[in-house]
This record gives sequence, C-alpha cells and structure tokens, in this order.
Amino acid sequence: MSTFQSLGLEEQFLQAIADLGFETPSEVQEKTIPILLESETDMVSLAQTGTGKTAAFGFPMLQKIQVESRTTQGLILSPTRELCMQITTELKLYGKYMQGLNVVAIYGGASISDQARQIKKGAQIIVATPGRMKDMIGRRMIDISKIEYCVLDEADEMLNMGFYEDITEILSHSPQEKSTWLFSATMPKEVSTIAKKFMHNPKEVTVGTRNVGADSVSHEYFMVGAKDRYPALKRLADANPDIFSVVFCRTKRDTQKVAEMLIEDGYNAAALHGDLSQNQRDLVMKSFRNRQIQMLVATDVAARGIDVDDITHVINYQLPDEIETYTHRSGRTGRAGKKGVSMVIITKSEIRKIKAIEKIISKTFVKKEVPSGMEICEMQLFHLANSIKDTEINHEIDNYLPKINEVLEGFSKEELIKKVFSVEFTRFYNYYKKAKDLNVDAGSREYEAESSKKFSDESTRFFINLGRKDDLQWMDLKDLVREITQLGKDDVFHVDTMDTFSFFNTDVAHTDKVLEAFKDVQYNDRKVDIEISKDRGGRNRGGKRGGSGKGGFGKKGGFGKKGRSGGDDRPKFGGDKPKFKGKSRRRDDRPKSAGTGGRRRKRM
Repeated sequence: MSTFQSLGLEEQFLQAIADLGFETPSEVQEKTIPILLESETDMVSLAQTGTGKTAAFGFPMLQKIQVESRTTQGLILSPTRELCMQITTELKLYGKYMQGLNVVAIYGGASISDQARQIKKGAQIIVATPGRMKDMIGRRMIDISKIEYCVLDEADEMLNMGFYEDITEILSHSPQEKSTWLFSATMPKEVSTIAKKFMHNPKEVTVGTRNVGADSVSHEYFMVGAKDRYPALKRLADANPDIFSVVFCRTKRDTQKVAEMLIEDGYNAAALHGDLSQNQRDLVMKSFRNRQIQMLVATDVAARGIDVDDITHVINYQLPDEIETYTHRSGRTGRAGKKGVSMVIITKSEIRKIKAIEKIISKTFVKKEVPSGMEICEMQLFHLANSIKDTEINHEIDNYLPKINEVLEGFSKEELIKKVFSVEFTRFYNYYKKAKDLNVDAGSREYEAESSKKFSDESTRFFINLGRKDDLQWMDLKDLVREITQLGKDDVFHVDTMDTFSFFNTDVAHTDKVLEAFKDVQYNDRKVDIEISKDRGGRNRGGKRGGSGKGGFGKKGGFGKKGRSGGDDRPKFGGDKPKFKGKSRRRDDRPKSAGTGGRRRKRM
C-alpha cells in the first residue's frame, strides 16, 4: 500500500495531510501526483467524482509554485461557484504551512471589484468559473500571461454547461508553454477535442474504465405508473429512515414542486435550482451539509457544485438527457470509501434508457419493487427499536422519573412497549394501511393499450405557431397546452414540435374547448395562432416524437439533447413557467418558496 511519503511530497504538505487526518492516498492521487511532481507535462486524468481529484492536482501545483512571488502562476477552472469555493478552501488547507500563500476564488454572484482587489494583492493561484474569469480578463483585471500551470477541473461538466468558447478565450491569454492538467469523470467527444486543441502529448491516467460507474455505487430501478412517481419517491424515503439524499429532477419547475410537496408532507427537504439567489443557494447548501436537510431536490446544473461525502442515496426522480449526466449524478454517493445507492424511478416506456445506461457505465441495474405500505411500517418499526436500543441515556431525566413512574403506574412492561411504539407506528399504519401497489408489471399491456388509444381516428389534429425556436420541446408544449386548456395528461397527445410551429392531437370532443381556450393568448408577447390541421398525424411515424424523431436515445447511445422523459402528470410550477397571457387558469397560485428547508419529519 502506497503512502503520501512515497509520492514525493515535501514535509510541509505531509504535515498538512496529517492534520487533515488522511492516511493513504486514493488511486487517482497515487497515480497522478508523482507524474506531475517529476515532470513538466500535460495530463488527462479520468476518475469519478469524489475520488480525491482536488488533492491530485492541488499538491503538485502548490509544491511547484514560487510562494515568494506575487505573480499568478496557477489557474484552476471549475464549472460552478460552489466547486470553485470548495477547491479554494481545500488548497488553503493543503498549503497551511506555506507562508505568504494567496489563493483567490473568482466567481459570479459576488463583487467583481472586491475580487479584483484580492488579485491585486498578489495571488499565486486563481480558482475561477469560466464566465467570471473571461469577464475579468476582458476588463484587464487579471493577467494570466505568466501562468505555468492550468487545471481544467470537471472538464466534461464545463463543456456540458456550454463553456467551450469561454475556455478557448481564456486560454488564448495564457502562454503556450504552460502545463495543462485536465480532470474529468467521463471522456465524451467534446473533452477529447479540447484535450487535442490545448494539450501536447498529454499523459493519461485512468482510474477504473472510461465512463464506467464507481464500484462503490449500486444501481436500482423502480417501475411505476406515470402518476405514481411522487408516491414512489415518498415510499423510498420512508423505507430508508436514515436517508441523506440528492433527488434529481430535469427542470426547475419539477424541482421546486417536488421539494414543496416533500416539505408539505413533513420531510426535511429543500430545492436547489438556478432561480434561487446566491444567498438562498448558500443557505440551502449549508443546511444540507449540516444534515438539517435530508432530501435535497436539485437540477443537474445546480447540483454540479455539491461535494458531500456522506450522501447515502441518489434518487433519479427523472432520468437525464445525457448518459454522462447519469454518471455524474450517481457519483454524488458512494464517496470516500463508503457505499451508496443510485435509485431510478421510471415508467414502462423508459426501460430502454436503463439498458442504454448499463452499456455505457458497464454496471447492471437491479429491478426492485417499491415497498408496500406494510413493509414500510415494518421497516420503520424495527428502525425505531434499534434507535431506542442505541440511544445513550441522559441522566438529567432521573429528576423527572418519579412523576413519570406515577403517570405510568399500573402498566406492564409489554403494555408500555406497545404504547411507546404505537406513538410512531400508528401514524405510518394509518397512512399506508390501504395503500395500493405502485409497481408496474413489465409484461402488462397497460402501456400498449394507452398507446393504441392515442392514435385512434377519433381525434382532432391542431396546428400551433410555437416551436423549438420558442424553446419548447414536445413535453414543454404538451404542458403548455394542458395548462391553458385544463385538459388531462392523456387528453393531449401525439405532439410534434418543429422549429417555428408544432402539431398536437386531442379527442374530437375537446375541439371547441381547445379553440376557445387559445383565443387572445400570448406567449412571450407574441400572439398564439391555432387552427385545425388537415394532417391527422400518427401514421407511419414509428412512434417518434418532436418532429425530427430525435428524442430519446441518439445513434451514439446518448439521450436527446433536450428531450423530455414523460410520465409526470402533476402541474408544473416555478421559474420555468410559460410566459403567456390570456384565459389560462392556474391550478395553484400560491407563492413559491425558495425551498430553504422544511419542518423535521417525525421519524421512527
């Protein structure tokens, strides 16, 4: 077994490592640190999130820079503010014995003039998000013309977020002879492209296999009906009383709504998405790290800065568009040598996506049954028993025992046990005693029956002058039509979105209602036109959605860029709500909270 001493680190860093309680290097640290210390080279390092990548590039950079110089010598680019701040904090801890070390974090949402002043004082290392870094370079607030080391951390995430042009612009202001170190969890084509463009004969370090999921994470899926996603989520939470999880949704609307429903149902939950202010995000993350929040409901973009080692479960309330994104999601659990579980809630139509993910991550999903109500009651009962057994006695209670004994006088031991346990057990029992089975039989013909209904001739085909240029994919348009017309989930079907227009079907009986509902409706300050189409739709389409037929998985195994995994028929709320005017009627006009937490659920 390797030690930090054997990696070539100086004594001041070994002391800092000892202070932090690290004993042995992780695999990526063991493979990466000696190479970066011994030579001036470019490097591509592929390793899952949570494997210690910050230390893998942080220690070599700290050991190589000249701390007595105030010139900026190292630049680290990371995708999010949270990750930027985290890397900065860790580097300061690693370099705590380096007198004169100045590591500065540069990110949006904070005073740019304050950050510029910190840089002016002399920062040997800058840790920055691409957007703010490009801005400050453009304003001549930062000079990176003399940097010797550049790190692209979470490179796949930065490219997924659309930072390619920003990175290109930033690196054009840096010297060509610098060493560039690229760290990524996956190696999609885009990351390979950037490596070829900005690196010269890079050495490659791979921990595990490319794009493969971590061995510390088990993968499970639960198949339910479209209307049962949220009840299934609740049951999975109740079946795991000590859950500390991130719940992933695909949109800001769904994220906010799911968090609100969890809070209303008594769970310690909060939402994390792009519509929150930076202060709200900071408060949510602080509460989550302190375990005041048990279930953090997040979008993929918002969750990219989450780096918490003790997460027990990742729950995919909805699957992401890109397979690589699933890898990042599941990588939030099973960190620092601990085991974790990645759960996926799917409808029958999404089973093909599970198969595609399995091929990419080289891991097998286990099909699990959503627990029944009585199974949850049993789990909670025994969890309470173990909690009581493991509770340390607070002897301050001794002063109150005489009065307690007086109140409980006459009850036998068995009666007292029954009463204590009934306090909590009854609550779950009353809730679940008539709960239905949420599991869907993969061999049933329910889905096929629904599909055949949708393509019956008893329907009206509508033309509408909204499409993908209005940032509407097929499910977005379906949600919009349903919200304006107040029709049900199954009443709007066969939605095909083109660039500037779209089509959708409803039953003939709803024709007049649809036409009436869309009178005087505006979307993004533009009048919405709708009319009956002569094209009935639904024939010889192979069941493809979205006009182009590119939804779902593409030829290379990835999810469509902006496809929607359907199945959730709940009203959608939050920051992504359509900007329309007219006769639409909202189902719920309650103020939307930021989701900074909820009351603590009384758990067994």
